Amino acid sequence: MRHNVVLGVLGPVLWLLAVFMIVPLLVAVYYGEPMITFALPLLITVLLATFSTLFFKRKEEEWNLKEGFFIVAIGWLIAAIICSLPYMLEGVPLLNALFESMSGVTATGATALTDIEGHSKSLLFWRSMTQWLGGMGIIMLFIAILPKLGVAGRQMFRAEVPILQEEKLRPRIRGTAKILWLVYVVLTIIEFIVLSIAGLSPYDAITHTFTSISCAGFSPYSDSIAAFGDPVVESILMVFMFLGGANFALHYKTLFNDRKSLVKDQEFRFYFVIIAVATLLLTFMLFRDEVYSLTDAFRYGSFHVISIITTTGYATADFNMWPDSSRFILFLLMFIGGCAGSTSGGFKVVRLLLLLKHANNALFKAIHPKAVKPIRFNNKRIPEEIISSIFSFLVIYIMIYFASSALLVFMGMDIITAMSASIATLGNVGPGLGLVGPMESFDNIPDPGKLLLTANMWIGRLELFTVMVLLTPAFWKK
Repeated sequence: MRHNVVLGVLGPVLWLLAVFMIVPLLVAVYYGEPMITFALPLLITVLLATFSTLFFKRKEEEWNLKEGFFIVAIGWLIAAIICSLPYMLEGVPLLNALFESMSGVTATGATALTDIEGHSKSLLFWRSMTQWLGGMGIIMLFIAILPKLGVAGRQMFRAEVPILQEEKLRPRIRGTAKILWLVYVVLTIIEFIVLSIAGLSPYDAITHTFTSISCAGFSPYSDSIAAFGDPVVESILMVFMFLGGANFALHYKTLFNDRKSLVKDQEFRFYFVIIAVATLLLTFMLFRDEVYSLTDAFRYGSFHVISIITTTGYATADFNMWPDSSRFILFLLMFIGGCAGSTSGGFKVVRLLLLLKHANNALFKAIHPKAVKPIRFNNKRIPEEIISSIFSFLVIYIMIYFASSALLVFMGMDIITAMSASIATLGNVGPGLGLVGPMESFDNIPDPGKLLLTANMWIGRLELFTVMVLLTPAFWKK
């Protein structure tokens, strides 16, 4: 590991954060709020970026795979630390500030703030904007705008984006990253316009656009989307959460290449089926248990199904108060997540689909042991190493989930809170159940638990391997 190379490339990442930090500073000026909240963090970021740029030489073309992993993992951690500074300057305790910041840059949406409306509009704007940056990926943006990355850019792309998500829309990774960000920005602009037409103020429209297309879920209101009580706004957010949970490469192909790209994609069809079935089940259960009328059961059921499976985490009602059968459906959806190549977190639909195909093959071979039946996805044969990689991912995912759940229980948390908090952070979902429900705060978690769940968000956002490989002795061997 060449530390001068790693520290050299972190300079441009810090410069990128400094540029974006100017925006909430201008928001603070507009609303007449204290500028120090962002002026001081901006100065610190600029000084660190200058130091890195002047004293460490950047050699993009010489980065190796290990350095790519390290830069992405540490870059994300440093971004969370830098982004936490404004929270601390507004009086948020250190661990809560780091938790909130990591929840932002990983597009999780779990909050440790106890009085959201009590904070400045500029801080809440920053809180939403960090989720927008983290949704598509800070490192992805870095790859898109930094020229001449070559092989190094491909290594960093693969470190942040697992192989199942990689869509080569252009021969160069930088071109692919630019296209994905272009689609992201276009959808962001469209959603902002539509929400503004629906009656939201410019501030509410932009903050909720930032956190819905990114499948992130922060809202400047403690009651989340329930603060509006508007079915039209809810419907608009559902559409863009749904789009955010689909593969952005397919969005591009649908717009510019093949209009049927989304419809023909097996993962997208499975994603749609899961949402449809879960919505019907949840609607039936809410109506059966006399929680809502049939119309309201569909309204609240469909919104929360899309919100949870896309790992956005918005709420239009306190689903923590629903009957166990309804909550259990949402709990299961927390484990699935959206599509590969989307802004959502979770296990991902494509992995679940391929595991089901593998199980079907195993049953078929039990009846026809001599048959050769390869697993196919979108008419392409899937290599065995991909299936093996998915099984490895599943095992590690489950191990981390149960370990963090157990540790929270040992810290004194009840099992419902512990298990839901673990998957809500590891899957980058946001709210959980029990003491971390949609109308509650993760401030209820003990401080050691907050550190644990902060690590969960970091690990989950980078698809486990990017962070976990740093813990293996082989990574540090020359």
